[in-house]
Amino acid sequence: MKKTKNAVLAACVSLVSLCLFSLPAVAQETLPPDLGTRPQGTDWPIFLGPSHDSKSTETGLTTPWPEAGPRVVWQRPLGTSYGIGSVSRGRFFQFDRYDDVERLSVLNAETGEQLWKFEYPTSYEDSLGYNNGPRTSPIIDGDRVYIYGAEGKLHCLQISTQKLIWKVDLSERFGVVQNFFGVGSSPVIDGDLILVMVGGSPPESHQFGRFDLDRVIGKDSGVVALNKRTGEVVYHISDELASYASMTYAEINGRPFAFAFARGGLLAFHPETGVIDFHFPWRAKLRDSVNASTPVIVGDEVFISETYGPGSALLKVKTGGYDVVWEDDPKKRDKAMQTHWNTAVYHDGYLYGSSGRHSNNAELRCIEWKTGKVKWSVPGLARSSLLYVDGHFVCLSEDGVLRLIKANPEKYDLVSETDLRQAPEPGARVRPLLTYPAWAAPILSHGLLYVRGDNRLVCLEVIPKK
Repeated sequence: MKKTKNAVLAACVSLVSLCLFSLPAVAQETLPPDLGTRPQGTDWPIFLGPSHDSKSTETGLTTPWPEAGPRVVWQRPLGTSYGIGSVSRGRFFQFDRYDDVERLSVLNAETGEQLWKFEYPTSYEDSLGYNNGPRTSPIIDGDRVYIYGAEGKLHCLQISTQKLIWKVDLSERFGVVQNFFGVGSSPVIDGDLILVMVGGSPPESHQFGRFDLDRVIGKDSGVVALNKRTGEVVYHISDELASYASMTYAEINGRPFAFAFARGGLLAFHPETGVIDFHFPWRAKLRDSVNASTPVIVGDEVFISETYGPGSALLKVKTGGYDVVWEDDPKKRDKAMQTHWNTAVYHDGYLYGSSGRHSNNAELRCIEWKTGKVKWSVPGLARSSLLYVDGHFVCLSEDGVLRLIKANPEKYDLVSETDLRQAPEPGARVRPLLTYPAWAAPILSHGLLYVRGDNRLVCLEVIPKK
């Protein structure tokens, strides 16, 4: 019966796709002018970068860093949010909350000067007392930028004209019961579609709230695909509820796969049709638990991790199913890796990440990809986020310490460390550059490293301009 249902769904979606996409080819889009003056390097147009893996292809990293740390190019105060921006064609796109509006601020990426802004009203209040700002990063696609707010409102704007193209309230349309921390999964663009984790519910679930979210059920909208140019819904699939891990996709064995690490586990599906390949259950038994770490894809394998209970698993993906390569033993306290809101980074057969639910028990760790064997683990660095570049990891701890670590599976190999919690100069009457919580992963574009703390964005030069 399940195969028949999927076959019918595939046929229906194929027909819809034919109607939507068998139109004359869209003319070559005009891109906004490139404001950048640093030709070396690449843009960072989406959460975790162009390959969705927190890895940069740039080279020429200054190592070690100067004693005072990398040069601060610019800094500026931020509104309320947890997310960090995206970079495209010399512009930095930052999404925050100011008073009762959610605001997209478009800055010059090299100077921090504000170019323009777009804002709309919001009344979001966090159920657990965390801040009330956006949790996601802007998505840049050609001349369009997409923002997905804490209440589930998705906006698409044209960069060159600064005008709204379309908007849709996905929480209202699909009946989303407010999740623990609101909406926090960054969408992705795949071809003509924008894939969004939504997780709506039937009317009978709307009687439940903060203390009985475990009684909420889903209704055919775990993932929603929209036409990226018009905002029209192309398909919606799965009774899964939303989580805080961001969407991702890859080509595996010659066909596209998309992945949503939803509230109850990993959902794998065909991004063009919405046909589901498999669902792998993976969630802690605690009511107040979430999946917040984006899946890591290498070849035909996908790694998932959470911090509230089961830990990590590595799956070998195939059309219509999967094989478990390894998974943490639910009966054992020690797990291979337990990432919280950070995403582990793969390099040369090993996975590096911050393991632990709380600051006082978090450890920066390296594990073997194929087996989950722990190679080394270092406590005392607080929960951290990693960015790989030029044989090294830039490691930002949640308390504002920035470290440069050599990618070495044999040992923790610290190269440089700078404390961004301190004022730039001794005795200077200047606020610290970063304050807790620095929960957003660093980003790198055209030699410039961007990091944020609670209320400030800092741009540092880590690769000299040529």
